[in-house]
Amino acid sequence: MASSAIRALSPPPPGPRPIRRLQESVINRIAAGEIIHRPASALKELIENSLDAGATSIKVTVKDGGLKLLQIQDNGCGIRKDDLPILAERFTTSKLSTFSDLKRLTTYGFRGEALASISYVSNLTVVTKTKADTCAWKACYSDGALTPAKAGTPADPKPCAGNDGTTITVENLFYNTPTRLSALRGSSEEYARIVDVVSKYAIHNPTVSFTCKKVGTPSPDVSTPSSSTTGQAIRLLYGQTLAKELLHVTASSTDKKGAKTDEQLDGEDEDEDMSEDTEAWSAEAHFTNANYQAKKMTLLLFINHRLVESSRIKRALEAAYNGVLAKGASPFVYLSLQIDPRSVDVNVHPTKKEVHFLNEDAIIERIADVIQQALIGQSQSRVYEYQTLLTGGIAEPPATQKAKGKRKAQPEDQDDTKDDGLQEQSLEGIEGVAAASQPAKRKVYSYQKVRTSLKDRTLDSMFQVAHPSQRPSVGETQDGSAPPAPSQVPVPKVKSIKESQCFLKSIKTLRAAVAKARHNQLSEIIAKHTFVGVVDAPRCLSLVQHGTRLYLLNHGALAAELFYQLGLRQFGNFSRIRLDPPPDLRTLVALAVDAEAGVAENGLNPEDVVDRIVEMLMARREMLQEYFNLSISEKGLIETLPMLLRDYTPNLDKLPLFLMRLGPQVDWTAEQACFDTFLRELAFLYVPEPLLDLPLDEDSDDRAKDTHKATLWQIQHVLFPAMARYLVPPKTLLDRDVVQVADLPELYRVFERC
Repeated sequence: MASSAIRALSPPPPGPRPIRRLQESVINRIAAGEIIHRPASALKELIENSLDAGATSIKVTVKDGGLKLLQIQDNGCGIRKDDLPILAERFTTSKLSTFSDLKRLTTYGFRGEALASISYVSNLTVVTKTKADTCAWKACYSDGALTPAKAGTPADPKPCAGNDGTTITVENLFYNTPTRLSALRGSSEEYARIVDVVSKYAIHNPTVSFTCKKVGTPSPDVSTPSSSTTGQAIRLLYGQTLAKELLHVTASSTDKKGAKTDEQLDGEDEDEDMSEDTEAWSAEAHFTNANYQAKKMTLLLFINHRLVESSRIKRALEAAYNGVLAKGASPFVYLSLQIDPRSVDVNVHPTKKEVHFLNEDAIIERIADVIQQALIGQSQSRVYEYQTLLTGGIAEPPATQKAKGKRKAQPEDQDDTKDDGLQEQSLEGIEGVAAASQPAKRKVYSYQKVRTSLKDRTLDSMFQVAHPSQRPSVGETQDGSAPPAPSQVPVPKVKSIKESQCFLKSIKTLRAAVAKARHNQLSEIIAKHTFVGVVDAPRCLSLVQHGTRLYLLNHGALAAELFYQLGLRQFGNFSRIRLDPPPDLRTLVALAVDAEAGVAENGLNPEDVVDRIVEMLMARREMLQEYFNLSISEKGLIETLPMLLRDYTPNLDKLPLFLMRLGPQVDWTAEQACFDTFLRELAFLYVPEPLLDLPLDEDSDDRAKDTHKATLWQIQHVLFPAMARYLVPPKTLLDRDVVQVADLPELYRVFERC
């Protein structure tokens, strides 16, 4: 009875709800959400439209990570005025006319959804001009239709001034979808994604000039020339360190034995071959060798010029590096795959980030095999220079004053040595694990003990090796006297470098930024390291030991950061390096300009470039003298250079390049940016790296051998001690410039199994 009463009181089950047609605005915003996920995805669509229009120059301007403003300007063919009314409507395109056109699709966009989707979630403005037009036309869009630029005016396109090409401005992105807006990260992360997209397309399109910058900043974050190669673009965007370790291979369906070299590919018409065979394909890859190790894999994958993602290709490439890279290390890979359009289905994802193609497994396997063969061949030819510092012997921890309840710091230059010539440290002392107040000693196992030996020290290491530019005919000391002979100069000790007193807000801001970016763990490694040896001087690779771990460092990157910080530390109070006789400024700049290939390739007159740079430096020579002690006489002679570190002489062969880069690379328009960029260029002058990556052999001249020997000596006895004392390393150095290669406890675990 009770259950029947309850059923009588419960409401009847609801009936079927009526099916209604969604409003057009709701449909369009749902569709826009599938295409435009964030500012970077909108920019990707716009860049592809510019490339489809045949642009050779693409400029991107961003504000607040692209949420407030995202503008892209190109010099492509433009848009006809008659097409502007339907430009932002869904499924309007110039790429397709029938469904069969999908079989031989050679353009980026084809569905006609990009501009429509953007107009549904932002304020869209288009300014375009074709070569046949006498003026440009400006049109504003909202929800896929033309809208008046101002209230009360007609919505038709308006004539305006403009260059050939198209400028698309996206403002207030996601203003009408607050949920999507709140789900995005900060503006800095969104801008980083935008820079990543621009960089990837710039590498794949090296013949197109790309520029990306924030609103209000004088210098762009991405800037590439219009006439370069893929390797040059990678070097420019990802740095010299990565570019030095790049390998290049090609493969194709017709190549059964292995990768083809560049000479074998000369004269072949790949497009013609693929047009005859639907299963034909070709691939080109630029990838790092075993010397480069990063924490996260960087994969730039383009299939038929589309930037796509493929977990299967990524896993295959990671497998190719197994056994070549250390555990936890990852490579950089750029892969461009060309397949017959009839074998590819690009219409499988709204944003076209995924594609399907025939014979996918066989093609992926073939490319991975070619890359792995190149890696194995390169890794077997590596040569390492090292000193044995890792231990297996017995060592006791140094005596501590635990009875007093506190630890006393040792003098700065005192060696903690014993009669047997051994310098011993325990893991407790290095890592700071044990507290000073512990009553009993903690047992130290063999694999936790660290011993460094001084028995291998040679007589040459006790005396300074003079750099060829330290000879009396070239340089003088600060007091004007000639430098002593090399055999009379003992190994220098790192002297105190006091921070100059500066009241400029810009310098205070830069100094505060250095302190804020400090990474504590990396600072501990650098400050308490033991130098092992230089692995590869041309590639700026060295080994250091900290505690029971061995690290591979890019001492060039660390030196660049050190000398930049030393420049900030001594700003306005530099010592000087006097040049005698003083070289001519114009002559040095002319040498660098003549050696710069990009000047002639861009159609510039070398003499005009030299005149512009010399005029710029001569006009600012008083400022350079006052702040940096870079003295240029009225006759244009370089009299003195700023000294950043005593007993360290920069490679003066880089002086012409340094002076030339002061023109285009230094921002002379803003105070803080000027000081920052100038000190970066000055640090680059001091970095101990050769201008040319040439191996030394029996035929090398004496000057080259002396320079190499002096560079190695300065790296070990001057540079690394200065790093230990003054370098404030940022976290960014951990990304690619500091790699752990060995850990003593882990090695013990391996050998215990034997």
